[in-house]
Amino acid sequence: MIIVNKEAGDSIDKMLKRYKKKYTQHKVIDELRERKDYTKPSVKRRAQVLKAVYREKIRSSQEKNS
Repeated sequence: MIIVNKEAGDSIDKMLKRYKKKYTQHKVIDELRERKDYTKPSVKRRAQVLKAVYREKIRSSQEKNS
């Protein structure tokens, strides 16, 4: 549960902004989407490896251009 405390002189808009910021920082939506469907551990690992390969390819191409 996300709690936003009201400080002296805070408006509703400011409190909502703070709430939205906390909401995105806690990644509530991402967690709900992840729990929606079960993914096998092997699929998660494969996705991590592919992501790492992609990042490395981008880094190497940037180093060549520099």
